[in-house]
Amino acid sequence: METPNFVFFSLLLLLISTTLSSAQLTRSFYKNVCPNVEQLVRSAVAQKFQQTFVTAPATLRLFFHDCFVRGCDGSIMLANSNSEKDHPDDISLAGGGFDTVIKAKAAVDKDPKCRNKVSCADILALATRDVVNLAGGPSYDVELGRRDGRISTIASVRRHLPHPEFNLDQLNSMFNVNGLSQIDMIALSGAHTIGFSHCNRFSKRIYNFSPRGRIDPTLNLQYAFQLRQMCPLKVDPRIAIDMDPVSPQKFDNQYFKNLQQGKGLFTSDQVLFTDARSKATVNLFASNEGAFQKAFVDAITKLGRVGVKTGNQGEIRFDCTRPN
Repeated sequence: METPNFVFFSLLLLLISTTLSSAQLTRSFYKNVCPNVEQLVRSAVAQKFQQTFVTAPATLRLFFHDCFVRGCDGSIMLANSNSEKDHPDDISLAGGGFDTVIKAKAAVDKDPKCRNKVSCADILALATRDVVNLAGGPSYDVELGRRDGRISTIASVRRHLPHPEFNLDQLNSMFNVNGLSQIDMIALSGAHTIGFSHCNRFSKRIYNFSPRGRIDPTLNLQYAFQLRQMCPLKVDPRIAIDMDPVSPQKFDNQYFKNLQQGKGLFTSDQVLFTDARSKATVNLFASNEGAFQKAFVDAITKLGRVGVKTGNQGEIRFDCTRPN
């Protein structure tokens, strides 16, 4: 009879440890160690943002990719051979995101009080909040206290990141595994309002969708022809296309208005409107920017708790690109 009890207590311990790890994240984590960490990160990020807008989408996407693989532990930053960032799903991560974290880390470490006290994982979480805000989105409090992971492998990325052709069930199951609801998933998809993509990620939708029609019928036809002009068949693979054709450099709710017009770039974008189960949320966010912003802040806060290492787990990396 001991086995079921043992299993029950093991599950209970697992549940408690998972809950505790996020409970150990606090807004005031660095209050006595590095009290001005937020200002130091913010000014480094603002400087980088002024140089190039790509800083914003690149940093935001880096945070998402970090958290969905091994949790929010900065493992995406590690540059050993066969690391996460070498996986095909990560190879398109723009260098601007990595550079933002490295510059912010250098700014923090310049302060003698803060040197080697703040994790790369926390710097990425703070930088993400800052780029969202600098691009016109909400500001929000960031929970801190994450530790950096020491391991990063290509294999750990497999089947952990959403793909552009995903349907609603595939999106929901991937987000649910990370403790995120359908509303969280739709709100986080709204980050595509400042996103960009390479043509090969959606070319099937505009050139060879199915034997019955070359263009995906859920795609606005005029928009499809515009995309063909920007993405000819033999396009330079480095060409990047804005995911929000209306206000690509503003973190707003335009993404959801675009979905209502059949202008979602990926299948995984447009499905949020074409599937009846998610359509009402898209309509709400399209008509009420405040509702979108609140849902986004809730979702990105929950995202920032995924699989975090706290206490004496992991380490505080001296150099974000390699373990100590």
